[in-house]
Amino acid sequence: MIDCKIDRLPTELGKICKANGIQIKKNSMLDQDKLLPNERGKTHYIDDKCFIIVRDTDPPPIQRYTIAHEIGHILLVENSPEDAAERFAIGILAPACVLHALEIERAEDIAKLCNISITAASNRAERMKILNQRNAFLKHPLEREVYEQFKPFIQSKKINTN
Repeated sequence: MIDCKIDRLPTELGKICKANGIQIKKNSMLDQDKLLPNERGKTHYIDDKCFIIVRDTDPPPIQRYTIAHEIGHILLVENSPEDAAERFAIGILAPACVLHALEIERAEDIAKLCNISITAASNRAERMKILNQRNAFLKHPLEREVYEQFKPFIQSKKINTN
């Protein structure tokens, strides 16, 4: 997020993909390398070019999460564990420090702001409760840097909701 200068929600996944040489391909547009029925997305390499294939019949919030998850696999080293890719995806789509600063706690509000599914937003809301109980925000230098990058967005959102 820092390197790609992501400073607002919903996260512009296209910026992250472009900066990392990743292309998105819609499953319905492919003749081969199609997704299996139980797959939402996958990473595929052709001639050293990286592609994320996404099931474009899924709703956009689910496609976004799938893309973020696959970016996690790519950037965290291919074949990284599923849990790491999941944490990466929710971290870039719904950064905890930004949600905390905006005082957004309800899953419905997270889903709307971040353009993610209610399921992903519910999981994030549960995690936010734990982080709030621990007062575990802005502890890491990188989290503080993300917060500073998002500060104008946070301030504009607070003005618009008052």
